[in-house]
Amino acid sequence: MIDLRSDTVTQPTPAMRQAMFDAEVGDDCYGDDPTVNRLETHAAQRLGKEAALFVPSGTFGNQLALFTHCRPGDEVIVGDDSHIVWHEAGAAGAIAGVQLRTLDSDRGVLDAEAIRRRIRVGDDIHAPRTGLICLENAHSNGRVIPLDAMAAMWDVAQRHAVPVHLDGARVFNAATTLGVDVREITRYADTVMCCLSKGLAAPVGSLLAGSAAFIDMARRRRKLLGGGLRQAGVLAAPGLIALERMTQRLHEDHAHARLLAEQLAALPGLDVDLDSVQINMVWFRFTRPIDNASLMARLNAAGILANPPEDDLMRLVTHWQVDADAVARTVAVFAAFLRQ
Repeated sequence: MIDLRSDTVTQPTPAMRQAMFDAEVGDDCYGDDPTVNRLETHAAQRLGKEAALFVPSGTFGNQLALFTHCRPGDEVIVGDDSHIVWHEAGAAGAIAGVQLRTLDSDRGVLDAEAIRRRIRVGDDIHAPRTGLICLENAHSNGRVIPLDAMAAMWDVAQRHAVPVHLDGARVFNAATTLGVDVREITRYADTVMCCLSKGLAAPVGSLLAGSAAFIDMARRRRKLLGGGLRQAGVLAAPGLIALERMTQRLHEDHAHARLLAEQLAALPGLDVDLDSVQINMVWFRFTRPIDNASLMARLNAAGILANPPEDDLMRLVTHWQVDADAVARTVAVFAAFLRQ
């Protein structure tokens, strides 16, 4: 099967499976799992932070950041199209007890002046405290936020002493596209979450990184949330491979996404947003009505998994198990479907 539903579907590489088998383990709640310790130390260095914490998922990492940065009743400034708003099940209110103050984004880019206007100032007892600003890079729409935009938002936060959390689920994809070390992005955030289980292909896990004091507090709150880990080295071992090796090949996924986008764009009946193909995601619309069930049946019959269009908009995502041949097979199915 060719699975284009997301890069969350990536299966661990053979090297990862072997590393899981060979992993040296201990009890992470005691702090004596050597493989977890190596992963957290390496992740902190790669992300440019003092310390890091292994967590079960990206949503867990983001929500742990909100829970650790904020007090109940605080307000969090975040883009209205962000993953935290759309895809984390309302956890900010349920776990951290915060409210989200959303603002419009330009395809993922937040305006620094708009952020400034939303920061609560003064001691009005009627107003919530601005506890955090959340950014996202790469954005879940597949676009990469430029460094100058990151710097402008960071400057506003610094001037008002409001911490910044970066949802960096695909931050290594963003760094690949920008052609910079990932620390050139994470320097504009106090804390960052990055996923190991998306395009980096680890089977489970994400990382939350920040200052040593912040991570100490987050470790306690991870336990409160049921995230205390035991012999987690079997999961940390593929995470090390994800950081050390899989980050070095993301340009291949980006190239396959570009190839897929350009070949789909040549088909009549499709409007492909080529400007948005900045990482490993391809977005396109059908320019005439189609039968979704018929399309999905055709793809499934050809051994291709994809999420169906929503309001005629469809997304395909490349990853390490999608090569040029898979792209060609996929395009051929769409071409045949659109000819009928």
